[in-house]
Amino acid sequence: MGTRLQLQTLLEGLLPAGKKAWFQPPASVELTYPTIIYSHDDNYVIHSNNFPYAIEKRYQVTVIDEDPDSQLVDKLAAFPKCAMSRKFTADELNHTIFDLYF
Repeated sequence: MGTRLQLQTLLEGLLPAGKKAWFQPPASVELTYPTIIYSHDDNYVIHSNNFPYAIEKRYQVTVIDEDPDSQLVDKLAAFPKCAMSRKFTADELNHTIFDLYF
C-alpha cells in the first residue's frame, strides 16, 4: 500500500518526458496528450473484530491518448491490482479507464 504521491510518481514514469499525470485536474488546466488523469474512487476495507484492519484505496485512472493502440494502456494494465473498466472515444481522443488499488 503506497501513498498518492508514490502513485503519481509511478504514473508519470509511464508517460513520455515532459508529460504529466494529473490528480483531479481543475477545469482551467489545458491538457496535452498523451496524459493520465486519476482520482480517489473508493476504499477496500478488511475488518477484524468489527474494526478496520486494512484499508486499500481504489483509484480511477484514465489514459487519454490520440493513439488508439497506446502503449500506456498496456503498461498500466500490467500493474498489480489493476483492471480495465471501460474504453470510449470522445473529441477524437481515446479514453481507457482502469480501477487501480494502491
